[in-house]
Amino acid sequence: MIDLRVTLNDAEFAAGVAVAYQVSVGPSPPELSQRIEQLVARRAAEEFPPPNIRQAIRDMLRKGGFKPAGRNKPASEYLAQAAREGRFPRIDNLVDVNNLVSLESGLPISLLDLDAVGPRAEIRYGREGEKYVFNAAGQEIDLGGLMCLCRVDESGASTPLGNPIKDSMAGKLTPRTRNAVAVIYASTRAIDTPSLQRIAAEFATLLQQFGGAADVQNAVLR
Repeated sequence: MIDLRVTLNDAEFAAGVAVAYQVSVGPSPPELSQRIEQLVARRAAEEFPPPNIRQAIRDMLRKGGFKPAGRNKPASEYLAQAAREGRFPRIDNLVDVNNLVSLESGLPISLLDLDAVGPRAEIRYGREGEKYVFNAAGQEIDLGGLMCLCRVDESGASTPLGNPIKDSMAGKLTPRTRNAVAVIYASTRAIDTPSLQRIAAEFATLLQQFGGAADVQNAVLR
């Protein structure tokens, strides 16, 4: 399991973690596609995420000074809106698993290449002036006050690679990805620890089932 530390000033924060080794990135198999289609159809006809989860996640993101609204709304809200509008994204087997779990739970998730993250990482608030590129067009997101999943190198330097809004291009999966890590961002106001543990375990199982992972691990961090 990756050495991941939480350094936020938030007693209500919790993270579900799923790690998968020796995955294979490719098209989603029919069974996964069918599960996504069925869930999207359900979510398109209801208010989702539920108000209690939506408010808890937004409040969690505000604690560092970030404003989670408009283009900076949580990724889970973006996916739910995409389901309602008939434009739910389909990328590849691993990202589709990520989006399925997020649309099931209502929680935002970072899915990153584990080799880009490295063996040590932390979740901290972004510093003033920190940014990263989040898409192929070169657009940047301002990370100030936003909780970020960061690589920690041997010197102790911390580099943001993911967050509950948009993950970085530097950390995203590619066809060459062989190991992956998912971090499910949660608040204890929205979900209890056993439920978050089940979500992390399901994520790991799906990465094994649909991503061909040779080994998976999962945990909950506070």
